Amino acid sequence: MRVEVWADVVCPWAYIGKRRLERALADSPESRAEVVWRPFRIDPMAPERAVPLSEELRDPVVDAALSQCAPGVSPAENRVRVSRIAEEEGIGTRWGAAWRADSHAAHRLLALALDSGGSLVQGAVAEGVMRAHFVEGRDISAHEVLADIARQAGFPQGGALLSEGAGDRTVRESLLSGKARGVKSSPTLVIAGRSLTGAQPAEVIGEFLRHSEGRKERNVPAEVERFRQAEALLDLGDPLGCLTLLAPLLEEQGEDRGVRLLAGRAYFRSAQLTRAETVLERLVAESPDDSYARLLLGRTLERQGRDAEAAVHLRVAAAMTPAYER
Repeated sequence: MRVEVWADVVCPWAYIGKRRLERALADSPESRAEVVWRPFRIDPMAPERAVPLSEELRDPVVDAALSQCAPGVSPAENRVRVSRIAEEEGIGTRWGAAWRADSHAAHRLLALALDSGGSLVQGAVAEGVMRAHFVEGRDISAHEVLADIARQAGFPQGGALLSEGAGDRTVRESLLSGKARGVKSSPTLVIAGRSLTGAQPAEVIGEFLRHSEGRKERNVPAEVERFRQAEALLDLGDPLGCLTLLAPLLEEQGEDRGVRLLAGRAYFRSAQLTRAETVLERLVAESPDDSYARLLLGRTLERQGRDAEAAVHLRVAAAMTPAYER
């Protein structure tokens, strides 16, 4: 059984959730699980160079970002609660992040650790990163700090890989994948399509594990899953995210009509009208009876101020599908 933990390493509840998941697994020896960490960002606007958190907490924008760790609870209340609970969970009496740090590099390190050493090495890196941030007061956006954490976790090549820029695309695509799958808070546990949101008590997590035992992951080809997630992002109003996930499919399956039509829709929604026109003109030429492609092409031309050209396609589309008539 694979347990995916979608979490941000700068979210205190992610660290508490890690401890509770570990206890739930220890209390349920029959639940043999591989724990894999996936990225989530609660503060994507964190500065590239870390700044003292005590100063930043006076900024309401930062408080709003941190509220994603505990929806419905004010960040100030959350900080008091989490400090007490962290001590109860045995994480440490000295608790509290010292820096507002960009977690992107840390997520890259986690992705690289999984790829290079598997889930056990990744778990050791996750522990090291969160301990450094919340207990040791270190700046986890600094590559030298992450390189040290990687060495201690048995991943000595991690620092060099970070310096080379490795893992960036993996993390960016994973963030989009999580969004497409409906992950909205840190932490969120996912097992075979079932999810449990928040750092729930170990007993609740244990029950979730037991009910998930034996469930199988959907056996869907990777390219099909990527297409579905790209389409979901477009439906969520993120056409640029859609195009990011769609890019490999356009390279590998550029002749697939469904892939091209989704790209055309995303180009149109992101106001890349010249690209949309190029894709849609070819689709209409190949299948003149595709009323939706004609409709979208007409609207693309219309948005460019080419009303006469647009009218031809819009009339044909409406004739084939009356619902398209204005």
